[in-house]
Amino acid sequence: MIICEPVGTIRCQWGEGPIWWNDYLYYVDIEGHQVHRYHPTSGEEISWKVGQRVGAVVPRKGVGLVIAGDKGFSFLDEQSGEVTPIANPEYDIADNRFNDGKCSPEGRFFAGSISLTKKEGSAKLYRLDPDLSVHEAFGPVTNSNGIAWSVDGATVYYIDTPRKEVLAFDYEDGQLLNMRSSVGTSHIEASPDGMTIDADGNLWIAFCHGGCVSCFDPATGDELHRVALPTLETTACAFGGPGLAELYVTTGVHKSVKEEHAGRLFKIHGLGVNGLPANGFGD
Repeated sequence: MIICEPVGTIRCQWGEGPIWWNDYLYYVDIEGHQVHRYHPTSGEEISWKVGQRVGAVVPRKGVGLVIAGDKGFSFLDEQSGEVTPIANPEYDIADNRFNDGKCSPEGRFFAGSISLTKKEGSAKLYRLDPDLSVHEAFGPVTNSNGIAWSVDGATVYYIDTPRKEVLAFDYEDGQLLNMRSSVGTSHIEASPDGMTIDADGNLWIAFCHGGCVSCFDPATGDELHRVALPTLETTACAFGGPGLAELYVTTGVHKSVKEEHAGRLFKIHGLGVNGLPANGFGD
């Protein structure tokens, strides 16, 4: 039986970017300017105020975190809470900010920007390499969102939300090659947002404004499962917990609809699938 329940005590304005690392679930509150860390076993919750809208957080392979937000890429020290800037490739675009992102299997951090005015083609997907150099990975886009690598690491899946589809690329040495359409989502009246992949190679996508997470076969484009949540603004998902068998889902607060659990972190268990381990940043 599939069970979906809110966990923890934090209520985000706009939760995003969950990632499981060393028995903790990290995620961000974009509009609350915070990074959160949740330990399901103990219930411990720690938050860091980072002084900017923050769209993504990833762990470093050593110690600490990397975030992407209003001010570009930065390091975040978990002990002191200190934020140290790395680079901001869109420092001169006032209406853009960084949004979702994840690390590739070899430790590169891919994160993209979003046009807050929905200006078509004004954003890009970027790559932060372990040597801290920043490169344009793909564009133009409008709302850079979910990204995931296949089980063998040879394919990368990517969402530019207004397209209402998942793009697939061959992945080689940090390069996104041979773009094609993998999954169409226009049959769902909502926006494809954050994404993760399971050990069977299927994609799980949270649908903003849609109150659901859906599973797709990227080879056929077929929708295999859909799980409803009691909040319209379902934003992103990540597998975690024992055996990576639980799906954690972040949510946000709707502009006008009042919902009891809006902004809460949810855990879905009983799916009968397992996720893949997250990738950290660095060599």
